[in-house]
Amino acid sequence: MEADPEPLPPADLEMGAFSDDPPWDLAGQVLPWRKDVAALRRLSASEVPELLRRRALPPGQRVFSTSMRLGWAITAWRFTEKRRADRLDRREISRAGLSRRLRKAFERLGPTYIKLGQILSSGEGVFPPELVGEFKLCRDQVPPESFDVVREVVEAELGRPLEAVFARFETVPLAAASIAQVHAARLRTGEEVVAKVQRPQVATLVRRDIAAMSWLAPLLIGRIPVASLANPPALVELFAETIVEEMDFRLEADNMLDIAAVLAETGHRSVVVPRPHPELVTKRLLVMERLRGFSWDDVEGMRKAGIDTSAVVHALLVSFLEGATLFGVFHGDLHGGNLFVCPDGRVALLDYGITGRLDELRRVAFLRLLMGGTMNDQRLQLAALRDLGAVPPDTDMDALYSDLGFDKPVVDPTTLSPEALLAEVRDLTKRLLEYGAKFPKILMLFVKDLLFLDGSLATLAPDIDLFAEVTEVANYFTSRYGAQIARDVGLDPSLHPIDMAAVRAVVGVTEEVDHLTYRDLKARRELIRRRMEDHRRRAERR
Repeated sequence: MEADPEPLPPADLEMGAFSDDPPWDLAGQVLPWRKDVAALRRLSASEVPELLRRRALPPGQRVFSTSMRLGWAITAWRFTEKRRADRLDRREISRAGLSRRLRKAFERLGPTYIKLGQILSSGEGVFPPELVGEFKLCRDQVPPESFDVVREVVEAELGRPLEAVFARFETVPLAAASIAQVHAARLRTGEEVVAKVQRPQVATLVRRDIAAMSWLAPLLIGRIPVASLANPPALVELFAETIVEEMDFRLEADNMLDIAAVLAETGHRSVVVPRPHPELVTKRLLVMERLRGFSWDDVEGMRKAGIDTSAVVHALLVSFLEGATLFGVFHGDLHGGNLFVCPDGRVALLDYGITGRLDELRRVAFLRLLMGGTMNDQRLQLAALRDLGAVPPDTDMDALYSDLGFDKPVVDPTTLSPEALLAEVRDLTKRLLEYGAKFPKILMLFVKDLLFLDGSLATLAPDIDLFAEVTEVANYFTSRYGAQIARDVGLDPSLHPIDMAAVRAVVGVTEEVDHLTYRDLKARRELIRRRMEDHRRRAERR
């Protein structure tokens, strides 16, 4: 008796990196919700300048209520945690107290500020750890809307009773965030799905709050200690550009398909995207395939299941770099809440509301930035940063190269005194500001994702040799994309092998170091942090 033939793989795997056992097959589907996506994107982008327009008078009562909430949080901090921290000489108490009060103020101010808190929570390495840790509570501890409200939104979007589409719709959400909440459900046709439902009135609230933020942001420069690490007006601009597009779930579903297509074209089946439903996608409702797996932080569970966690983070890193530098599209909000690992070791990538999209000039700029890093060519990197908008287009690049000290030998920061290191940082910051440097949105998303991946090494792959990993990634890009890189950048990577001196320069180690794990790197960072903290305490006592 002949064995049954192997079932054919889903046809839509040719168009995207999806699961092997689909609830529906997207191949050949019309997808009516995708028809006007390009026009919707242009309309969304056109809103931002008006929302950010500086008004002579505050835009409504919202500015007053926001000022009161934030003002009370800062005042209460100054008279409690800050005084206690000053008395005990414990600065971390002060930062933790301010972060907690700001987080509570954001939660009281509603969805827009909660979303801003969520963006801050994924800024590890950009913002203080106390602030990041506190605002992580905004990711999944937002009070959900009642089921009656959810039903009302779903039925308004579908134009029919909820029961006409869903055989089961869980009343308690799997997760509740600032813009939407996600419910497990089963369609009447039997497929297990999740339904992302937008909170009612959130679009109106977001637009009102952005107008208020843009008016207040210039007044906050230098007034909130944790905001001194970022330019508040620039942060509001970044926030407005990202959140306005998140208001339309048709754009998010389109992002899912575009990133799935990139993953399929590169052959990266180690990362999968949930399929959006062919029909059940509207401005405020997104029904998609349900995927299951280990949470990103459950390293022990993954290893017990035989999953190679080093391979997991490597796959995510490579696919992220490919998307940004070779295809001009990448997931713009990587964090643990948007990722989990399937039982077969593949990474499930969720939530595509924030997606980086690059025109050809900026895509090639990212490619030049990475090529410059592997070749130890700082001039190439500076030119790339100029094309990304980090410095004005008419900047004298030779003068910038010299003023930033790139013509000097690399110094190991662990060998510097705290005074010398502080002086270096202050001097570098001053020079950059003199050149009109800024942090454009697309670069912020890219760096934020890289910092998340850097942090993931600490938990998923703490013992891999970072030098070997960088070499492996560089060799992969050279062997697979060498011809395209040569066309785009004008440099053949096969003729410019990776310069390990450049890699050592990035992490601040000398030629004598030939092996560096993430544990080693973390210890170096902790040593620098302790020295700086000790220096600050001595200075305050003096």
